Amino acid sequence: MTTSLIQKITNTTSGIASTILRIPVGLILMAHGAQKLFGAFGGYGLEGTGQWMASIGLEPGYLMALLAGSAEFFGGLALVIGLLVRPASAVIAFTMLMAIFSVHISNGLFMANNGYEYALTLLIVAASLVFSGAGSFSVDKAISAKN
Repeated sequence: MTTSLIQKITNTTSGIASTILRIPVGLILMAHGAQKLFGAFGGYGLEGTGQWMASIGLEPGYLMALLAGSAEFFGGLALVIGLLVRPASAVIAFTMLMAIFSVHISNGLFMANNGYEYALTLLIVAASLVFSGAGSFSVDKAISAKN
């Protein structure tokens, strides 16, 4: 039973395309998560991000910042190394959906107006990886091949 579940989670139907897609997107997500979690790259860290999230009604702000930052940083890390890509991508997709509807939707599509195009792009990439899996060069592929 456990082997079957591991097989389903780590199985990939994609070749190199998913690998090419997930690595740069994972690095970008890690950078955004590092802004929220650690204050890296000009970010505000957990305190600042938490205060901002509370100000827009996402309470408790600190917890929401921790969850969003962790989804981006650790989800991005999972994409980069190709480990548990399907569940990580599902969490990332949910996080981007929350970002779209809690922050960006009222600003329209374009990023120039703080719109949702960037979050939508990440949502679509994550949804694609939920269905395709990590690709041919991944830890998931190695795990799946052993089971």
